Amino acid sequence: MADFIEFLHTLPYGDVFAANPLLAVALLALCLSMVGGAIRKGAPAIGGLMRGVGSFGLVAVLVLTVIDLARLNPDLAMPQLGVPEQVVDGEETHVPLAGDGHYWINARVNGHPVRFLVDTGASLTAISPETAEAAGIDAQSVLGTVRLETANGSAPAHLTSIDRLETGTIRAKDLRAVIAPTMNGMNVLGMNFLSRLERWSVEDGTLVLVPHDPQAPAQS
Repeated sequence: MADFIEFLHTLPYGDVFAANPLLAVALLALCLSMVGGAIRKGAPAIGGLMRGVGSFGLVAVLVLTVIDLARLNPDLAMPQLGVPEQVVDGEETHVPLAGDGHYWINARVNGHPVRFLVDTGASLTAISPETAEAAGIDAQSVLGTVRLETANGSAPAHLTSIDRLETGTIRAKDLRAVIAPTMNGMNVLGMNFLSRLERWSVEDGTLVLVPHDPQAPAQS
């Protein structure tokens, strides 16, 4: 995948294709299908094969796009996927593994309800521009920008700070975050949130979060 994205960078408008590899695959599949149709009369075997590969590529892009929306846009897809709800058990917040293989947390950002994907591979928490606007969070120019490495390539993101993030018995204040415009509306809880906890663990498929100073459960 990394080699394919590097190749895309060498093409005209390569930055656009590298940031959207599915678009590049769709255009390639469309070209194969069109060329196959054009040469099918003179070379039916080759033309038919090219059209078949092109059609398969277009279907694959459609399926991947739908999966991408279903997994990364919780406002649209999570209810249909039947994501199990987190529960508070004493001082602990328990988050069951969702059907898509991820842990999703219901939280409030400055009082605004938000669903987060837990990503232990992310050093910083990331929020979408829509979440930032709804929660009254602005990009802080004094903090600068960073470049995020995502499945769709490298993209700029603005550093900011979340005044208050609440979930279960946990309250996090002044949490550093990035506003990421290229993550399809997804919000991600990174290690800078998890490292504030007294401990966190995965037990029998359930993510267990234990804060240093448990609070009354937040309404999420």
